[in-house]
Amino acid sequence: MNDRTVTVFGGTGFLGRSVVRHLRKRGFSVRIASRHPDRGHRLFALDDPQLQSVEANIHDEQSVAHALAGSYGVVNAVSLYVEHRQETFHSLHVEAAQRVAAQACRAGVERLAHVSGIGADAASPSLYIRKRGEGELAVRAAFADAILIRPAVMFGPDDAFLTTILKLLGRLPIYPIFGRGLTRLQPAYVEDVADAVARALRWTEMHAVTFECGGPRVYSYKELLRAVAHEASLKPMLIPIPFAAWHALAWFAEMLPSPPVTRNQVELMQVDTVSSLDMPGFGELGILPHSVEEILQEILWDH
Repeated sequence: MNDRTVTVFGGTGFLGRSVVRHLRKRGFSVRIASRHPDRGHRLFALDDPQLQSVEANIHDEQSVAHALAGSYGVVNAVSLYVEHRQETFHSLHVEAAQRVAAQACRAGVERLAHVSGIGADAASPSLYIRKRGEGELAVRAAFADAILIRPAVMFGPDDAFLTTILKLLGRLPIYPIFGRGLTRLQPAYVEDVADAVARALRWTEMHAVTFECGGPRVYSYKELLRAVAHEASLKPMLIPIPFAAWHALAWFAEMLPSPPVTRNQVELMQVDTVSSLDMPGFGELGILPHSVEEILQEILWDH
C-alpha cells in the first residue's frame, strides 16, 4: 500500500462497490473494510496490488482502528434501512459513525468522507432521518473537517429503488401509490454519487464541507412512476392510498422476514428529498449527473 490509501467501510454495499472503483480510477489504493471480506474477494479483482479486502466490525473500536491504520483517507458508506435486533439506526448511523470519525482523527487520517442523505435532520420526527442528522453532528464533533456527502435517493442496476418500481409496474395493472404521489424526489445515479465521493477526497480546501447530490431532474413521486412506466412501455393505473393506510400495512409487513414495505420507508415517502440550491453538489465537483431515463434504458436492456 502507498501513502494514498483510502479505507472504505461498507465497500461491498450498493454505493460502496462503486466508491471503490472510482477511488481506484483516481489513483488511490483502496482497503475494503467489511464484516465479510470474502465478499470483497468475490466482487473485485483482488489481483490488483492496490486493492485489498480486510475484516472489520464497525461496532468494535479496535477493529475500526486496525482497518484504518496508515490510511490517508476514510469513507464511511455503511447504511441501514431496516433495523434488526442490535443493529439499530442509532447503533449504526450515530455510534458507529462517531467511532469511525474518532478513530480516524486519532490515527491522523487526513480526509474523512461520511455518506449521509439529503434531508438528514437531528430534529426530525422520523427516527431514520433524525439518526442520520445526529450521525452528521457526531462525525463533525469527532472529526472537525469531515466531508459530508448527502445523496438523494440513489438508483442504478440492482438497486432497491428503481428496479423494484420497474418489477411492480410490470406485475401490477393497478399500482398503489404513496398518498397522492406529490412527494418530490431528485434521484441520483449511484455511479455519480460514487464519483462525487472520490472527487471530494481530492477537494483542495481542507475545511468541513457538505455536498448535496441530487440528479438532474426533480419529480413528484407520481411523475417518476409515469416516467418509468413510459420508458418500459407500460400503462398502469395509479391509485392513491392514504399514508395512514400505508403505515398500518407497513406495521404488519414488518413482522415478515423480508418486509415488502417498512414504516421507515413510508415516513421517507412523506418528505421531499431535493438538494438545496445553497449547498455545493455535483456541479462544484465537475460532475454532470445522469438522468433516470438514461440509466433506465440500460436497466431495461439488462432485464
